[in-house]
Amino acid sequence: MSADIDPAARPRLARGVRLRADASRGGFVLLAPERVLTANAAAVEILKRCDGERTLSAIVDDLVQIFPADRARIAADVEALLADLAGKRMIEL
Repeated sequence: MSADIDPAARPRLARGVRLRADASRGGFVLLAPERVLTANAAAVEILKRCDGERTLSAIVDDLVQIFPADRARIAADVEALLADLAGKRMIEL
């Protein structure tokens, strides 16, 4: 993992942010005050694990069991998503 996010960080959705199924869009959305972001399947799997209990490292370890990619690639993708959402104040690290 890169040095940008501590592997021991316990990411969670920020206050007022929710991951919800959206039947009209046929997938999941990330809802925040005055914002709606469509989440793809990989983002949904990442966000479901951002419960404030699991570490970043544990989330990556779990995703390695699901996705057919090497750990370094998955870690980079997870960190990129979380960094982007943290910048939008939708995830707390």
